[in-house]
Amino acid sequence: MKTVLPKPFTFEAGPRAVLLLHGFTGNSADVRMLGRYLEKKGYSSHAPHYKGHGVPPEELVHTGPEDWWQDVMEGYQHLKDKGYEEIAVAGLSLGGVFSLKLGYTVPVKGIVPMCAPMYIKSEEVMYKGVVEYAREFKKFEGKQEDQIEKEIEEFKKTPMNTLKALQELIADVRDNVDMIYSPTFVVQARHDHMINTDSANIIYESVESDMKDLKWYEESGHVITLDKEKEQLHEDVFNFLEKLDWTV
Repeated sequence: MKTVLPKPFTFEAGPRAVLLLHGFTGNSADVRMLGRYLEKKGYSSHAPHYKGHGVPPEELVHTGPEDWWQDVMEGYQHLKDKGYEEIAVAGLSLGGVFSLKLGYTVPVKGIVPMCAPMYIKSEEVMYKGVVEYAREFKKFEGKQEDQIEKEIEEFKKTPMNTLKALQELIADVRDNVDMIYSPTFVVQARHDHMINTDSANIIYESVESDMKDLKWYEESGHVITLDKEKEQLHEDVFNFLEKLDWTV
């Protein structure tokens, strides 16, 4: 049976658009349910894939934050080219970091960073995550255990030299969060073991917007968009979007 990999998506509904951004080693499936929910509520959305994501992990190690940021900007432009004048952005994890970066780079209507890291992990810890992702991907492809282990050993021979740049990206965004004046709804899972959850407080306190909110989800883990409280999250994101000063 051939495994079907997730693809970028665009759901067109009403004149208000939301750019949805997945996490590091994630893909558009992270935000697809949120996109479908918003579509029912009359919001259009687009979720790009970052280079090296949603494809075999051997491709990921040759990409880095500069490539991924370009994909984010192209996703934003994609909505502009489709005629959407006003765009909000919601992102999970690294996507949340990019949503903040968009907030001080281009005009955005509102920002929803979800479980976005503001603290740096060591390259070693980050690389472990990459190897874990590679292993999961190979399981998803339906490969046998011994085959997977053989491929993982091979995989480890190619270091991911862009992890330092990823650390620098997070540090840079953290330094610039106080340049954000767009309405911001900070989402954080209480049981998030992937990042330092104090990140949410840093974002909330640093953003200069008059309209900002922080909500803790007590039952959820890092991939909050797919966790126990996803329906509540969908509703909260929608309510936040409804409060924005859209002209359409």
